[in-house]
Amino acid sequence: MWCDTTPRHLAGPGDPRHITQALRAAGWKNFDDPDFPHVVLVSPDYQHSFVLEPTPNAFGPWWRIASTPWGGWHASFGGNTPVEIIAGFTDALVRTPPEDEPDIWSTLRTADWTYERDERGNEQARHPDGITTLERRANLTSDHFAWTAEVALPTGLGGHERLWQAHFDDRTPRHLLAGFAAALVDPAPVSRGRYDVPHAHLVTQVERGAQGEQLAAAHEARLKTSRAAARKARRSAPPTTQPSTGPAIEAATSTSRSR
Repeated sequence: MWCDTTPRHLAGPGDPRHITQALRAAGWKNFDDPDFPHVVLVSPDYQHSFVLEPTPNAFGPWWRIASTPWGGWHASFGGNTPVEIIAGFTDALVRTPPEDEPDIWSTLRTADWTYERDERGNEQARHPDGITTLERRANLTSDHFAWTAEVALPTGLGGHERLWQAHFDDRTPRHLLAGFAAALVDPAPVSRGRYDVPHAHLVTQVERGAQGEQLAAAHEARLKTSRAAARKARRSAPPTTQPSTGPAIEAATSTSRSR
C-alpha cells in the first residue's frame, strides 16, 4: 500500500530510479562495471559524473556527483537521503542555469527556517522541527568553506543520532544548491510504502489505495520533463569541441573502486 508521506525529509531513501532514470533520459551515459555493484553515469558533455554505490553503512556517501576533471566541485549524499531531495540537485544539473545567482537562504527563510550568520561568515539555517539544518561553514584551521545538510535526532545523552547528511564543496554552482534547498523545503508529500520508512514515528502516512498506475504515469511524465530540459540546455549551451571521455569515466570509476 502506497502512502502520502510527510515531511519528505524524514521519509527515508525511496526508489533510486527516481534519479538514475531521469539522468539517463537526459542523455547521461551508463558506464557501469558489470563486476562491480554500483551505478556510474556520465553527462553527455563528459563534464559531470554520478556514482551510486550502496554500502553496508547507510550513513556513508552512497551518492556522489562531481564535475570533471579533477579540481572541480563535488557533492555527496548519505544512503538515507530521500531521492526526491537529491533530485532537486540533479534536476537542476540537467537544466539551463539561470542568469542570476539564486539566494539559497531566502528559500529557507520563506519556509520559516531560522537563519544565523556569525562574525567569520559561517551561515546556518534550521528547520522549525529543530533537527534539520543547512549550513555553510569554514574549516576551523582555514577559510575554506563547505556546505552540510543534516538531519539528526537528539539522543537525550548530549549526543545526536544522524538520520542523513549531505556535503557540498563550496565551488558547487549555486543553482544546484538552490535546487536542493527548494526540494528540501517542499511541503508536498512523497510516496512510500506503509511503514517503509526508517523512523515511522516521525512521519505521517496517509493511505491513498492502490495507485501503481498513477505512480508509473507520474514517473513517465518526469522522464519526459527531463528529456525536454536536457534538449533545451543543449540548444542554449555554447558550441564546444568534442570532449574526451577519459577523465570523467576514469574519475568516477577509480573513486568507486578505491573506496
